[in-house]
Amino acid sequence: MTHYFPFHPAPRPPAQLPPPLTCDAQFHVLGDPARYPPRPGAHYEMPSATIERALAMHKILGITRGVIVQTTTYGADHSVVLDGLKRAGPNYRGCANAILFATATDKELAALHEAGIRGARFSFRQELGVKLSRAEFDRAVAVMRELGWYAKIQPEKTGIIEGVEFYENLDIPVLIDHMARPDPDAGETDANLLKMTELLKRGNFWVMLSLTEKTSRQGPPWDDVMPIARRYIETAPQRCVWGSDWPHPISVKPPPNDAELMEFLFRCVPDEAERHSILVDNPAQLFGF
Repeated sequence: MTHYFPFHPAPRPPAQLPPPLTCDAQFHVLGDPARYPPRPGAHYEMPSATIERALAMHKILGITRGVIVQTTTYGADHSVVLDGLKRAGPNYRGCANAILFATATDKELAALHEAGIRGARFSFRQELGVKLSRAEFDRAVAVMRELGWYAKIQPEKTGIIEGVEFYENLDIPVLIDHMARPDPDAGETDANLLKMTELLKRGNFWVMLSLTEKTSRQGPPWDDVMPIARRYIETAPQRCVWGSDWPHPISVKPPPNDAELMEFLFRCVPDEAERHSILVDNPAQLFGF
């Protein structure tokens, strides 16, 4: 298994605390493999990234709401997310891995919904080994429409252009992860940036402002990513959310202190009303707080 770096061990408070009811729209929870066995062929493990460590990070950063997103590590077994939701309480929601639709019964889906899961994530990362076929994708979306769930898209490393035909015409809420993975060096001509901007104008597409440190080509303080974030915010300020992506899976370099990621967002969004929308109002609408 490839070696990846773990999360920053000592999160600090950001220079300015976020507004009350700030939501982390994506973080992951893992745990002891004896209790939560990884699926065969899992691309990575990080047993130290427990719900307790995640909640401690949130407390330091001033985050009081969040969405636990199932990792590919556990496939269709959502035990770690369900246990995390019990521990975190009513201010937290969950997002399933869409691979579960290949085997889950109506009763199991109802139990996930009752536990606080409100969406499912479709991975387009080939190396993670959990991509659905076209027919499986269409069946999953039909079930999600009945449940009232949103679709969450993890793009390929090259961006949403590769695979966008799967979901660009969906009529349910769709949240695109990681700013659609544009290339900052391409500027305003980047195909992923242009496509994401187009999708945001449709009304049911959302974008998650995240993965700043991996998107940047320049490195800290990631100034080359700021025009991308601003483009999306100016296009659809009511459909942008922010996520830490803690514990920063598949990091080939040591991840930053999570406070730095929040401080980057604050530099992108100096207006307090706009910031409140991204951190509080928009996630409340999408995730059902």
